[in-house]
Amino acid sequence: MYEYDLGFRPVRPRIWTPSQVELNRKLRTLWEQHIYWTRLTVNSIIGRLPDEKATTGRLLRNPADFADALRPLYGPAIASRFASLLREHLTIAAELVHALQAGNAMGASQARNRWFQNADAIAAFLAGINPHWSREAWRRMMHEHLELLSQEVASRLAGHYEENVATNDRVEPQALEMADVMTEGIIRQFPGAFTY
Repeated sequence: MYEYDLGFRPVRPRIWTPSQVELNRKLRTLWEQHIYWTRLTVNSIIGRLPDEKATTGRLLRNPADFADALRPLYGPAIASRFASLLREHLTIAAELVHALQAGNAMGASQARNRWFQNADAIAAFLAGINPHWSREAWRRMMHEHLELLSQEVASRLAGHYEENVATNDRVEPQALEMADVMTEGIIRQFPGAFTY
């Protein structure tokens, strides 16, 4: 694995313990599920597919799964607050896609503004609970996440499916970067929890 500089880019290899690897695996899985079920929900909304309700319901389980992963380290209040912010992130995204699909430019603009405000709130929250997480780095990553998803939605709505798939190929490594940054911060904040 890698250590990260202040910009959270890998700078040199480091050796992780099995528990550190397991933490990273768990967080990578959660971020992978986040983008996977987001993509399926977007496709269901845009395609007016009959699985929209079930798919959205599965997507909205992701914040609770994140809370379960964070609760042992941060306690129930912080885990619950993160889940609430992440759920808001997802519900605003669904609202935005519905507005775009309906051609409601004003509704889409308002949802997009709230979506980015929520991203800033997530960045501030994470920086507030872990001294090894940079508010600006999380803000950059969250905004990049939203911009990529916006491109994915736009290409899907336009029926540009090859572009849509190519954009999704950029979504995954960006989400895994967030998982790795999250892992590094937790390991640094709680070194005694990951010694084995």
